[in-house]
Amino acid sequence: MSPSQGSFVWYELMTTDPAGAKAFYGHLVGWDLKDIQVPGMTYTILSGGGTDVGGLMGMPGEACDAGAQPGWMGYVGVDDVDGSAAAFERDGGTVLRAPDDIPDIGRFAVVADPQGNALCLFKSRNADGAEPVPLMKKPLGHVGWHELVTFDQAALFDFYAKQFGWTKDHAFDMGPMGVYQIFAHRGEALGGMMNKPPQAPAPFWLYYFMTDGIDEASERVTAGGGKVINGPMEVPGDAWIVQCLDPQGAMFALVGPRRQS
Repeated sequence: MSPSQGSFVWYELMTTDPAGAKAFYGHLVGWDLKDIQVPGMTYTILSGGGTDVGGLMGMPGEACDAGAQPGWMGYVGVDDVDGSAAAFERDGGTVLRAPDDIPDIGRFAVVADPQGNALCLFKSRNADGAEPVPLMKKPLGHVGWHELVTFDQAALFDFYAKQFGWTKDHAFDMGPMGVYQIFAHRGEALGGMMNKPPQAPAPFWLYYFMTDGIDEASERVTAGGGKVINGPMEVPGDAWIVQCLDPQGAMFALVGPRRQS
């Protein structure tokens, strides 16, 4: 089993305005941006602290025509993309894009769990992969938390435990909002699962990018044309969060200390 099996390894933004998104996120989290040419499009690599975080690309016309909205997608490392995609489907999920190769990069598939939350499965051409870095030791701009907001988190926890080997960590009783279940991989907490509040239009994965000061970062969100839709809110671990929309409408979140030191 490779070190990346069951770990989030990449994050990708599909947007209707790549130039606007690059300007927004580059200023917001301080990413270094590098455009590369791939067949038929430009793909922007997002880097923080000297290591790559993810990528940014324009939304294909057929996706826009089908009603797709801008959004972030997480990639989970697997040892066998084809086998993992088949397991998703066998256990009640859906294969949204069949396994395919990314030349010189690796193999991937787009899948959805039984409640409709989409992820990518990925296997790098580097057979061994890289040993994952603990979340809160990652550089600024990297993802420090993964959150699944869905219809029935208890049922989906069992599904993901079977697919990726995730285990239960702490659980928090949120009263009328139900239980917030933290999930872990190889002993490290990766994120949390919770039931969708009535006002949320659909279930979704939410990715929290690390910043050095929530107050200052929130100001950069609004100054750049985005919107803070929830927070600042204090969470366990002496951290604060805000949940936001970028100028194109993609949802994301930030996590860090309340103010820059």
